[in-house]
Amino acid sequence: MEYVLIAPDAVSDPGLRADLLDTWVAVTDAGGSVGFTAPAPVNRVAETLELALERVAAGTDLLGVLHNGERYVGMGLLVANSGLLSTHWRTVLRVMVHPKYQGGGSGRLLMDGLRRSAVELGLEQLMLTIRDGNTLEGFYQKLGYRIVGSHPRAVRVAPDDYRDEIMLVTDLR
Repeated sequence: MEYVLIAPDAVSDPGLRADLLDTWVAVTDAGGSVGFTAPAPVNRVAETLELALERVAAGTDLLGVLHNGERYVGMGLLVANSGLLSTHWRTVLRVMVHPKYQGGGSGRLLMDGLRRSAVELGLEQLMLTIRDGNTLEGFYQKLGYRIVGSHPRAVRVAPDDYRDEIMLVTDLR
């Protein structure tokens, strides 16, 4: 498994796009917290992926992926902030590894790669949010992230199922 930072001009690769869509749908269908609930609305996932790749192609955001030698099996974005006062940090978004390739350190490899990419950009901090109820806090805390807040009932996964959104931050310097 290898972490790769995708160049802006490489996001048009149809194989990359197909693999990332397949990964996103599989993660959603397995219960992953990546913006949708199962069953994955494939057309909406594809639209969201397209918008993310447009930002990467424009050089606004960075896309880090995992490649297993045959296909892309994971992804994460470093999303730029819109204000001049917050250019020293980015949001880590859409972190996912295809369920077939989870375990064995794939998620850590992806997060370590995103951290290296952020350091190379000269960033000072990374922020991410997670949906509570998935026990992801421990994973991110082992990577140096600390919980800095929560937004109660920020995510509604079903008409009667609300989850808190938990914000975590790590310092890069």
